Amino acid sequence: MHAPVLVLNESTKRESGNKVHHANIQASKAVADIIRTTLGPRSMLKMLLDASGGIVLTNDGNAILRELDVAHPAAKTMIELSRTQDEEVGDGTTSVIILAGEFLHVAEQFLEQGFHPTVICRAYTQALEHAIQALDEIAFPIDVEDKQMMLNIVQSCIGTKFTSRFGTLIADLAIGSVKTIAVDLGSGLKEVDIKKYVKVEKLPGGQLEDSKVLTGVMFNKDVVAPGKMRRKIRNPRILLLDCPLEYKKGENQTNAELMNEDDWATLLKMEEEFIEKVCAEIIRFKPDLVITEKGLSDLAAHFLAKAGISAIRRLRKTDNNRIARACGATVVNRTDEIQESDIGLGAGLFEVQKIGDEYFTFIVECKNPKACTVLLRGASKDLLNEVERNLHDAMGVARNVIKDSKLVPGGGAAEMAVSSILKQKGALIESIEQWPYNAAARAFEVIPRTLAQNCGVNVIRVMTALQAKHASSENRMIGIDGNTGVITDMKAAGIWDSYGVKVQTFKTAIEAASMLLRIDDILSGLKKKQAGGGGPTPKGPQIEDDKDVDSEQMIPE
Repeated sequence: MHAPVLVLNESTKRESGNKVHHANIQASKAVADIIRTTLGPRSMLKMLLDASGGIVLTNDGNAILRELDVAHPAAKTMIELSRTQDEEVGDGTTSVIILAGEFLHVAEQFLEQGFHPTVICRAYTQALEHAIQALDEIAFPIDVEDKQMMLNIVQSCIGTKFTSRFGTLIADLAIGSVKTIAVDLGSGLKEVDIKKYVKVEKLPGGQLEDSKVLTGVMFNKDVVAPGKMRRKIRNPRILLLDCPLEYKKGENQTNAELMNEDDWATLLKMEEEFIEKVCAEIIRFKPDLVITEKGLSDLAAHFLAKAGISAIRRLRKTDNNRIARACGATVVNRTDEIQESDIGLGAGLFEVQKIGDEYFTFIVECKNPKACTVLLRGASKDLLNEVERNLHDAMGVARNVIKDSKLVPGGGAAEMAVSSILKQKGALIESIEQWPYNAAARAFEVIPRTLAQNCGVNVIRVMTALQAKHASSENRMIGIDGNTGVITDMKAAGIWDSYGVKVQTFKTAIEAASMLLRIDDILSGLKKKQAGGGGPTPKGPQIEDDKDVDSEQMIPE
């Protein structure tokens, strides 16, 4: 018996493609609608139940979407956009989803009218090129040494966040930490690695105002022998190790057969002599503090304490690297390779403090630290988690400005300016691509429109007035004040966005929308369940070219 033959003509294929496009667009719009209300200073908070049953209160786009459990592939792609944006630039996670959703929404009418997705994608790519050119026109360079200007930029980034009520505190922390770790590579290039060299330590208790950027690092460790080793040393000589200070155990299981009673004593003595030799190699360089990533035996602790050296063991590799950057030390892998140049002399103070029930080690007052720790204090864990998320965004913005010191106006002004310029250029396009190009120009208006919606003002009236101002005047700085919903000059209000964040947002949103529009079918790669021990049963209509082909041959297992 043969499988049913299904002949697909062009109209059937188009219908199938349109259904897939419609499903993809609806899924993407659903994701965008979830976080639409979290854009701007007057945004709403979301309460999330995470996988472990805890509660997360936030309005950070990436933090919300990360907790969502979605089944549709297009929705998963949208969520991935937010994560990409967060990793690349650290901010704009909400904007990118809203923009991508809008680009897909405006494309739907053209798909229904029979436009080929490739035509729409070509128009979108052209619109992206022109949008970036328009951003270049309205962007202007700034001096990163101007503290007030830097403060304004970071403030306008976190003005939409929960921590905006705490004034300039988070902005000061972000700018201080990023400037500390910035390294000039020459020829105008700068390395700012927030992930590696800025550690955020959250300690419940105290007030948020007690938070600070340390001129050095801190970590949750105490000295190995608290009674015998010093817990406070001024201008310490610091030695960092990546090797164990205990007797080396064999790689494999080793059995030693002892014939005499004295052999056991000899074996123990050999172990002691080995540890004593290792400690002597360390003591020769007169360090005040020894920190190792591996274990440190009681005997080694005894020898070091006898020499007046404090020791800390089993420190994370990432923390060890931060200490090396902060105090100018080099991590040594073998004790017999230690040189004087490996000793860190840059730290001003080593101190172990008890905060709550735990001991924390501070290596601070460093001369020129290229790594730091941000110490956050607050009333509860929920508050601290939200402050950390906001601080991450603020540090991302500060990093982008230091690496590429150009700004664009905030408050939806940049999007309105780009939209206005694209509408003028769209009139000059003669091909069929003019329609999707103009739709893309209108799609940029979704950001100021959403800001107005979240303020609770009359959206149509505000948007009409804003469009008129951008169409008639040369002032590209007119946008919406996110607190009041009033049309304002962003330059006068001091509301700015980072050029790098804006460009990344536009690129990610348009490229993702183009990618989703190119999908004309969704196929499952899951293996079919074996029904009654037999071969896989074909499900749904199958396409056959030859009448004599058997169903088993047609779909290989």
